[in-house]
Amino acid sequence: MLSMIAALQMYDWPEIRDATDEWWRGLAGHLGVDAGLSRPDDFTAPWFADDLVFGQTCGYPFTHALKGRVACVATPHYAADGCVGPDYCSILFARENLPLPAFRDRVAAVNTPDSMSGMLALKLVFAPYAERGRFFARAIETGGHLASLAAVREGRADVCAIDCVCVALAQRYRPDALAGLSPIARSPSVPGLPFITRAGDPARLREGLSQAFADTGLASARDALLLSGFSVLDQASYGRITALEDAMEKAGGLSLI
Repeated sequence: MLSMIAALQMYDWPEIRDATDEWWRGLAGHLGVDAGLSRPDDFTAPWFADDLVFGQTCGYPFTHALKGRVACVATPHYAADGCVGPDYCSILFARENLPLPAFRDRVAAVNTPDSMSGMLALKLVFAPYAERGRFFARAIETGGHLASLAAVREGRADVCAIDCVCVALAQRYRPDALAGLSPIARSPSVPGLPFITRAGDPARLREGLSQAFADTGLASARDALLLSGFSVLDQASYGRITALEDAMEKAGGLSLI
């Protein structure tokens, strides 16, 4: 029998790692799961592990590389500007508060090529201004949202799209990350980052998740992580992501990386 693993790496910043551990210990107890959090260098690896009992992924991998390979347990709600229930958006940042067309032939910063919030969100906002799929002079891949903010702040890029939960975390824990940057636009809202499983029973995991959100002893950890509740969404609900992508591509698309 495989030993179970769990991973909550999507918002696992050093400043809130203790809160993440506290939340998982409490959640694991309610789930009846005996597994510590896995934090491999390749943060995507747990998504593809057969023994993943509980994890969190981005909506773009969920609708693409992971489609049919994992089950959605629930979609968490976050107490962040830009979040409404299980939905969230990206906030676009630049050093200059300019109209969107003025960023033509500039440099975009993208966290990863398979990111809803940092890649597709950016495309959705700028695609209406593209000509034959071209708008930016080029794009650089940074590896993470904080790195994208740094690239824009330091002048290596001119614009980036940032998950609104990351923006709220930065405002609370790393305000310097946003210093000198202006919000210039917001992307369309889509379902947020789902909790997933490959080796667990989604219905049983939802029961434990409900108990963990009702556990007053975990309130401080939830507050530190901005967690405020959850919704149960199905794969079809996440079809909003692929529908937006398909419509953009049919209209001409936008090349980044």
